[in-house]
Amino acid sequence: MRFPASLHFSITSFFIRNALKRRKRFPLVLMLEPTHRCNLLCAGCDRIRLQAEEQSADLSLRDCIDSAIESGAPVVTITGGEPLLYQDLRPLAAELLRLKRHIYLCSNGLLTESFIEEFEPHSRLTLNFHLDGMEENHDRIANKPGTFAKALESIKKAKRRGFRVSTNTSVYKNSDTRELERLFALLKGLRVDGLLVSPAFSYERVENDIFLTREEAVRRFLDMAPLFERFPFISSPLYLDFLMGKRKMRCTPWGNPTRNPLGWKSPCYLITDRYYSSFAELMEETDWDRYESGADPRCRDCMVHSGYEATVMRTAFSNPKDLARLALWNLKKS
Repeated sequence: MRFPASLHFSITSFFIRNALKRRKRFPLVLMLEPTHRCNLLCAGCDRIRLQAEEQSADLSLRDCIDSAIESGAPVVTITGGEPLLYQDLRPLAAELLRLKRHIYLCSNGLLTESFIEEFEPHSRLTLNFHLDGMEENHDRIANKPGTFAKALESIKKAKRRGFRVSTNTSVYKNSDTRELERLFALLKGLRVDGLLVSPAFSYERVENDIFLTREEAVRRFLDMAPLFERFPFISSPLYLDFLMGKRKMRCTPWGNPTRNPLGWKSPCYLITDRYYSSFAELMEETDWDRYESGADPRCRDCMVHSGYEATVMRTAFSNPKDLARLALWNLKKS
């Protein structure tokens, strides 16, 4: 299976329970950023710039746990910043597992060695490494030589220890399809459990013309189409259809709410208009229609999975054919 049966069951049952209660909006994944600190200055990221401007202190362990409980989301993605810089990462992961949450721990791979050696693998814990190309291009995007080699070393160690491992690849204007094919082949050879892919988001505060427009993204992903059957992608087939321009989707910005040291980030993981002190305020006071509809100009070129994979779930549960397609896809592993 592409996802563990327990994860598939947790998300499906959570979605059904909320639908039966006639709740229109509820999250599936909490994007938890316990720290904005990072040991890289990646070309396509705005988090290090945010930390430099705000100088925000890390979240406390109690705030992290309370945020997971408050949102109720069955999946918690621990991201940042670089979460391996967060001093309470191990007790945080342990407590989230005790609370029966599924965890995706996102890292650039530079600091994961001690976590891999000291933390026990768990069926509800996946280590996720960001890789945006082969060595030369990945290290250029990360602005640090050796990053690619260290990430591969961490992946190998994690697999030897028995961890589930996935990767996330952002596609930029200068990303080459043949190079990405070599990357995915390498990762498949390392027995990586799943590959995520999406166009990079065009942050306003990131300089240089490195991001794809929506039209360019569609052309690029159509060019990548032959790869999607060859490698173990965990980007859903409905989402990939959207990336290739084969179906239309509206964003689900509340599907992946973000909690970070500044508060509950509105409206989404990618756009910051304001922060709220509670999850309830975020859900009640954000003008969701503006972002779901794409009326905000910043949404024009966004096709990032954090906004659209939740839409896939909404679509599937309203269309038996799509639901069956997702179920069959999950049973098959490339």
